[in-house]
Amino acid sequence: MSARFSDAALEWGVHAAHILGWRPAEFWSATPAELAMALSVPQELSHSPSPPSREAIARMMERDKHD
Repeated sequence: MSARFSDAALEWGVHAAHILGWRPAEFWSATPAELAMALSVPQELSHSPSPPSREAIARMMERDKHD
């Protein structure tokens, strides 16, 4: 095993553990395509939503007001 492969495997294993919660067996049993798919951001989530308007915030505050 080359140092380059082991360095990359360690880096991607850390990403899989921290981001996906995968254990080593899950990481090593996944194909590269499965890992790429699991770590990709869905298209609909890749853009930040617009912030709520002042009116929307006021409605939420009124709706969720605790006495």
